[in-house]
Amino acid sequence: MHLAELNIAHMRAPIGSPELADFVDALEPINALADAAPGFVWRLKEDPNQPRLTVKHDFGDHLLVNFSIWESLDALWNYVYKTHHLDFLRRRREWFKRMAEPTMVMWWIPEGYIPSVAEAMERLERLKAEGPSPMAFTYKDSYSSEEALAFMNAPLTKSESGVVTSRNS
Repeated sequence: MHLAELNIAHMRAPIGSPELADFVDALEPINALADAAPGFVWRLKEDPNQPRLTVKHDFGDHLLVNFSIWESLDALWNYVYKTHHLDFLRRRREWFKRMAEPTMVMWWIPEGYIPSVAEAMERLERLKAEGPSPMAFTYKDSYSSEEALAFMNAPLTKSESGVVTSRNS
C-alpha cells in the first residue's frame, strides 16, 4: 500500500502577485526536493516542464492544491518536517489564510493507483464530516495500512431501518 496525501491552502493574493513571489520562487526547488526525497512516489503536476506552475482545478481560484503519493507515512513526515521544506512550511501564514477546518488528508491506496483530485477532495470532505478514520486521516490521528485494510474488509453494518450506515471497526 502507498499513502496518498492532499493538502489545500487558501492564498492571500493571486498566484502572480508580489505577495506570493517568495512562495512561487520556492516552488521549483521545494518540489525538486520532494521528487528526490526517499519514499516519494508521485506528485500531481500541471505541466512537468514548468515546475513553477500550480495545479489548475475546479475548487476555487484562490485554493492551492498539493497532491502526492508516498511509500509510507514516515517518508512523508521526513520530507515535510526534516528537510528544507520545513522552513517554507513555517512561513505559510505569509502566503495563505488560516482555515478553521482540516486542510490536509491522507489515506492508503493500492500501489500503482493514482486517485483523482475529485477523489482526494472527497476524502478531505469525509474527514471534515466524520473525523479521522482509516479512510481519511491526519498526522495527529493516523492509521496504518493494515488498519485501513481491516477497516475496508470489515462487514457493513445496518441501522434499525435496514440502511447500510457504516463499517464495523
